[in-house]
Amino acid sequence: MDFESIIRLVRRGWVALALSALVGGAAGYALTLIQPASYEAATSLYVSVPGASNSSELAQGGTAAEQKVQSFANVAVSGRVLEPVIAALGLDTTAEELAKRVRTQTPIDSVLVNITVTDRDPAQAAEIANGIGESLAKVVTTELEEPAEGASPFRITTIEPAVAPRSAASPKLSVNVAAGLALGLLAGFAAAALRTALDNRLESRTDVETLAGAPAIGEIALEKSVRDDPLVFRAQPTSPLAEAFRRLRMNLQFLEIGRTSRSFVVTSSIPGEGKTTTVVNIALALAENGLRVALVDADLRRPRIADVMGIDGTAGLTDVLIGRLELEDAEQPWGRDGLVVMPSGAIPPNPTELLGSGAMAAVVAELEQRFDVVLLDAPPLLPVADAAVLSKIAGGALLVAALHRTTRKQLAGARAVLADVGCAAVGTIMTMAKARRRSVYDYQYEASATSNRLVVDSGSSPRHS
Repeated sequence: MDFESIIRLVRRGWVALALSALVGGAAGYALTLIQPASYEAATSLYVSVPGASNSSELAQGGTAAEQKVQSFANVAVSGRVLEPVIAALGLDTTAEELAKRVRTQTPIDSVLVNITVTDRDPAQAAEIANGIGESLAKVVTTELEEPAEGASPFRITTIEPAVAPRSAASPKLSVNVAAGLALGLLAGFAAAALRTALDNRLESRTDVETLAGAPAIGEIALEKSVRDDPLVFRAQPTSPLAEAFRRLRMNLQFLEIGRTSRSFVVTSSIPGEGKTTTVVNIALALAENGLRVALVDADLRRPRIADVMGIDGTAGLTDVLIGRLELEDAEQPWGRDGLVVMPSGAIPPNPTELLGSGAMAAVVAELEQRFDVVLLDAPPLLPVADAAVLSKIAGGALLVAALHRTTRKQLAGARAVLADVGCAAVGTIMTMAKARRRSVYDYQYEASATSNRLVVDSGSSPRHS
């Protein structure tokens, strides 16, 4: 997972990450409340070799003490030292259990033995630590290191007796809460990463371009208002969504450079990706720019162009293909610009055969001669072969891909369908993108454009719809 993926994951799931961190922190706080308090008391013992008469003997004694302190630290948690302490303090435990609550430490290059005892009673923790120190000194000097004659060569002295601690060593509220927050955040991030890994839907321009094998020439935001009126240039001509289609128009014209054919099949991987709404508004944007545009409903299974454009769809493309109607008679001018719409006509029993016929090739060729741009709304690629067959006749295919809806597998499958007939998408259009926040400039621009439009359109007749 690269840095961009991590940032995208955090931006998409920051609410879930925050909630998981809060749950973890609350769990740490709850653990602190229910966990019994433990106290630690520590004593420090000094190991020496008394009786040195000169510096040489003093150095030798210090070396001997350093060599022995680690052994003495191990002896401190033995039953030989702990059992007398248990008996003296009347503790209800065994030497093995008490040893688990005793921690010894010997700093490097020193003759110190530090003994720390953990207990739920702070006073008792101090008593046990001091008792262990006294028992260790007795065991070492009178039993383990006592020579055959005379006193022991080692002396163990308490230099810092243990005192009852005032605060508990555990649980630590800050530590538990911090650990809970960290673990909760980590769990939330892992869950989000797993969900992202299992989610195979398109997420970015990179996904679309890589899988489709064609550049993205437009990004159309998801607007609920488009469902009620798909004709953006009629309902909201100065909106950011209309501007997105104008940018798409500009990029589409760049694709046309060096191309002999100016016809495009607009299709998608699966139904419901917004291809009809997209192709209709592309046609309006091109016509607005002064181009002669032919918009053909080549979806002979579920045609929608006539309903969207508000025209009569009883006669159209299918009538032309079977010779029942002349091409020009099936064309319906729309609006004041150079846009002509051809509905699909009656739904035939053999759509694929009609769209792949010589008659269809002749229709496209004639439209290309008479119009600047020809746009054909075709069915999705994966369910049926209509769009693939039509792509061989037209100049190229524009592949519509819905972000956060279409899967990577579906888009790759659509590319493979085109490749099977020797075609490839010339461009991709991303739909259903998340709407970006509008700036103050957007509102100022829209207000200015609306004002100018009122002046220009005053006294003019409305468009045919």
